[in-house]
Amino acid sequence: MLKKKLKNKKIYAFIDSQNLNLAIRDQGWILDFEKFHRYLKEKYLVSKAFLFIGYIEGNNNLYIALQEAGFTCIFKPTLKYKDGMTKGNCDAELVLWTMVEYPNYNKAVIVTGDGDFYCLVDHLLEKNKLEAVIIPNRLKFSALLKFKIFRPYLRYMNDLENKLAYKKKRPHEDETL
Repeated sequence: MLKKKLKNKKIYAFIDSQNLNLAIRDQGWILDFEKFHRYLKEKYLVSKAFLFIGYIEGNNNLYIALQEAGFTCIFKPTLKYKDGMTKGNCDAELVLWTMVEYPNYNKAVIVTGDGDFYCLVDHLLEKNKLEAVIIPNRLKFSALLKFKIFRPYLRYMNDLENKLAYKKKRPHEDETL
């Protein structure tokens, strides 16, 4: 009965890719998104993973690889400033899509350490739709997500480097020279 109940439970992940990527790199490693998708499926039973990412012309191979890894990419146009900085904040898109998909999932996994998502996490918790908040870096995340009511839902990626880090393949491993 319990297995059947879990099987019918739909869990979606909503991922702040910028926050995730920068927080992981700040720890000195690079996330293997294919491994991360597999981790979400196995650990949290995620059936659909939305990745919110700024669209930059010329990064098509990256976007194809992310989609082939299993992510549903939600793109936001980016702006390039005179100083060379590129801006493409996807916070509003993540909140919007979490609510657009609201009737389609039983529980949500939110991947971010950004306090801008406080109201979303609070709402999901209040409606019994929060499965977990995965914080990319336990040492650097918003105090807004540290409130006592959220603590049972917080999960951290700091100790997952061995499991989720990108490792370059040696030439013989991918059948190339």
